[in-house]
Amino acid sequence: MNDIAHVNFATGPMWAGFIAFILAMLALDLFVLGGRKAHRVSVREALGWVVAWVCLALAFAGLLWWYLNETHGAAFAQHKTLEFLTGYLIEQSLSVDNMFVFVMIFGYFAVPPELQRRVLLYGVLGAIVMRAAMILGGIWLVTKFAWLLYVFGAFLVFTGIKMLIFAEDKPDLDQNPLLRWLRGHLRLTRDFHGEAFFIRQDGVRWATPMFLVLLVIEASDVIFAVDSIPAIFAVTTDPFIVFTSNIFAIMGLRALYFLLVDMADRFELLKYGLSIVLVFIGGKMLAAPWFHMPIQWSLGIVGSVLFGSVILSLALSRAKGEQS
Repeated sequence: MNDIAHVNFATGPMWAGFIAFILAMLALDLFVLGGRKAHRVSVREALGWVVAWVCLALAFAGLLWWYLNETHGAAFAQHKTLEFLTGYLIEQSLSVDNMFVFVMIFGYFAVPPELQRRVLLYGVLGAIVMRAAMILGGIWLVTKFAWLLYVFGAFLVFTGIKMLIFAEDKPDLDQNPLLRWLRGHLRLTRDFHGEAFFIRQDGVRWATPMFLVLLVIEASDVIFAVDSIPAIFAVTTDPFIVFTSNIFAIMGLRALYFLLVDMADRFELLKYGLSIVLVFIGGKMLAAPWFHMPIQWSLGIVGSVLFGSVILSLALSRAKGEQS
């Protein structure tokens, strides 16, 4: 089974087909479904997109199994499909932490709900490019220097423990060094100008607060990618599996944000669940020389921790509501 894990099966047409599919979905959102028009995303619209992206990810897993079963056999197909599903679940769960940060960023800048969709769309585009570069770089590094997997494992354990200790702390954007530098070096308008990132006033080009929002969102995704990409290396180093699971999670994040934005406070225990997931994944990487955990176990443990933290969060929220 370890030999199976190190087989890279994806062909050039498979890479091209997946990238073409993602570009087509982004174009559909941008040019057909109103992605360029400012509007407030309803719960119904967000729920539709969340369901659509989950179904697309599951359909991709099904197609992956069918193709690999025909070309490489049932054992290989099962292993790679489980790698994708486990990676997708890990990336999707860790991306939920992005959602809480998005809530904080939009609240800090007082971005009207109808202006949030476009900036998140551009954030997704930037995240895809950055993730692709970081994934390729990370895979090259662990291929050349296998010991880096243990460094990544230790980093994830440290990050998980740190998240657990400081779960109640909220970042102060006023002290964010990137934001302070941008405000000191950019010519900024006082108010939003629709969805525009730049405007011209008296022949001079000005950046709007929306441009600051975009840059802070992109910076936050870089920070989260530093956690999430090493995490999937505990499951696989197959570049196609790592890339596709990451992209499906990113594509569904925007819809998940609009679905849960008004309920973020009800999931206060989710951060603890995510920290446990990080510690578990990091520990799995560190223990790899002595203990190989089957993919099914990893999928079950991660899913159980996340499901449990969501259920407990909702129960705690309901209890607080009854007391107030």
